[in-house]
Amino acid sequence: MAEAKAWRTVLSHVEALLRSGELGPGDRLSSERDLAVQLGVGRSSVREALRVLEVMGVLHTATGSGPRAGAVITTSAGSGLAQVLGLQAAAQAFAFDDVVQARLVLETAVSTSLAGEAAAPEGAAELLEAMDDEDLAPDDFLALDARFHAMLAEATGNAVFAAIMTGLRAAIETYVQSRAHDIDDWAAARDRLQVEHRGVLESIAAGRADEARTRIHDHINGYYASTRV
Repeated sequence: MAEAKAWRTVLSHVEALLRSGELGPGDRLSSERDLAVQLGVGRSSVREALRVLEVMGVLHTATGSGPRAGAVITTSAGSGLAQVLGLQAAAQAFAFDDVVQARLVLETAVSTSLAGEAAAPEGAAELLEAMDDEDLAPDDFLALDARFHAMLAEATGNAVFAAIMTGLRAAIETYVQSRAHDIDDWAAARDRLQVEHRGVLESIAAGRADEARTRIHDHINGYYASTRV
């Protein structure tokens, strides 16, 4: 078996165990030696697969002996998903139009979910107040803007929403900040964005799901439409 393909065999094996329920959070994988023998691959391939799974946030490894040693399935895979998405976005693996479309689908779902509970995220209003500072440079304003949108996703309590937003955040920030410098009247654009932000929060707090969904869609789409080259 080619070494380049052998580590993928280990990944497939672990995935199958997770899907079947034989492995779950807190469970320990078999030893490198046992996995190598069981799957007919070299131990170097097993180690490579474990490194990939650790980067992805599926497991963590520790040396030594005892209950915390070895490769253990983790419960915090969201951070790994965010990292993988972030790296792919940074490498421009996704067409930016696809990123925008994904963001529209995600954030309209986020706003609808929050409005269903009529619960605006704690601290969001205070963040918007900080963004009212006219002395903020465009890049600083837009960094806070990105935090506002991430705050909405986190407030749903849906770890997948939050991880995807975190993963796409760098690609989104890079675009919005680079395009901000092409806006002729930044002050007017900033004021419009703030009105839209507060409109989204108002709709969420009032439990008006359809309105919240429309407002966040128009807010996101409007910026990209106005800055597209």
